[in-house]
Amino acid sequence: MSVRFALLGAGRIGKVHARAVTGNSDARLIAVMDAVPEAAQSLADTFGCDVRSLEEIEAAGDIDAVVICTPTDTHADLIERFARAGKAIFCEKPIDLSVERVRDCLATVQQTGARLMVGFNRRFDPSFQAVRAAIDAGQIGDVELVELTSRDPGPPPADYIAKSGGIFRDMTIHDFDMARFLLGEEIARVSAVASVLVDEEIGRLGDFDTASVLLQTPSGRQCVITNSRRASYGYDQRIEVHGSKGMVAAENQRPVMIEVATEQGHRRPPLHDFFMTRYVDAYAAEITAFIAALRDGAEISPNGDDGLKSLILADAALKSVTEGRFVELD
Repeated sequence: MSVRFALLGAGRIGKVHARAVTGNSDARLIAVMDAVPEAAQSLADTFGCDVRSLEEIEAAGDIDAVVICTPTDTHADLIERFARAGKAIFCEKPIDLSVERVRDCLATVQQTGARLMVGFNRRFDPSFQAVRAAIDAGQIGDVELVELTSRDPGPPPADYIAKSGGIFRDMTIHDFDMARFLLGEEIARVSAVASVLVDEEIGRLGDFDTASVLLQTPSGRQCVITNSRRASYGYDQRIEVHGSKGMVAAENQRPVMIEVATEQGHRRPPLHDFFMTRYVDAYAAEITAFIAALRDGAEISPNGDDGLKSLILADAALKSVTEGRFVELD
């Protein structure tokens, strides 16, 4: 039986998830809701679904699960609302910008027995999953050092920066989740530095556009994360994991993976321009995993606890920048 979905939010990421749901033979997109009626209608016309209100989706007997793609400050309230309504929930990261609010929200999820998945899509990228598989197979021995590079092609608009919660909660949070995914241990210590090198307006809004983070586990394993809001050459997404027996790496992906060699040299096509095209397969795979977990009653991953832990790391990184020291975690 297909899982019947409603989409909450018809913006950029909502369209990405609409394509993932409608492209899955085990899923049906039944309805969409957005605060902007024209946006909801446009998406409904494109993907062949209804436009419904939040109340109609909440009470609907023909909807099994919701995908939350609304602004961050609505996520926790919507999770609680649909948990109480008996719907399964897929929510884009973060659950909230406040650790305490996330904890309260997850308490409601636990009390209601709701199924919740948090959208850390990079875990489902085929190349990154292959890196994890190589680690699990023991091909590189014990993990010792992880390096994560994540650079956006350009900074987001100022109004987005103002509501984003800052670079660590908005951008680096994906890397915190990948660090936990690859290190095999929880993080014990966090150190970070951050600067404004790309856009002075970002600094005036109280945020940073360039950051480096060092994470350390209780056993001494390390992860180095570098972020920038500017990469003139495209969307830069790379992973390298060094172990006691070797190394495994995932290089940047391109829309066409070719190389042309002539007497003028070697040329390759440009990188993907942003996450909407770079992670198409990952978005599809995470919806597939969500559906499989609902169908089989299996454990959902990444779950609310993963969202909470990545947010705690983001807060620790900001504290490290502010206070100029390592931050110890329980």
